[in-house]
Amino acid sequence: MIAITPIEFEKMRAHLAAGYPNEACGIFIGEIEGADKRVVEAVPVANAWVPLEGDGAGTGDLAVHDLRDRFSIDPRDIVKADREASKRGLDIIGFFHSHPDWPATPSETDRMWAWPVVSFMIVSVEQGRAGAARSWVLRDGRDAFDEEILIVE
Repeated sequence: MIAITPIEFEKMRAHLAAGYPNEACGIFIGEIEGADKRVVEAVPVANAWVPLEGDGAGTGDLAVHDLRDRFSIDPRDIVKADREASKRGLDIIGFFHSHPDWPATPSETDRMWAWPVVSFMIVSVEQGRAGAARSWVLRDGRDAFDEEILIVE
């Protein structure tokens, strides 16, 4: 279960909608107690994805992925958020990103990059409007996600 206040939930959704038509992202800091997480702050960060020439090399896919279908969080943003969280007695408890014009379900790329234990929230952004939000936790074996209960309180 992950709980988030309405203020932080709307802050996250506004950031993700503002990033449309590209994917946007951020970091959750808060508290973890067992399987339960409480978001204290949703920290918006810039999408640091840098397309590489030949991104689809070897697959027959000549399309190069760009900010519309990929995101990356700069490691410096993660370190900064972790330091700020530590000063407040908190931790990084998850990450969030948008799926422009796509459902709020994890992709294969999401599975490859996600971390077990932490929350991985995805918000569908349709035509620039934030829609469904769903939160996921990657299994320890990294083979699949389990959806977790999302509470906005």
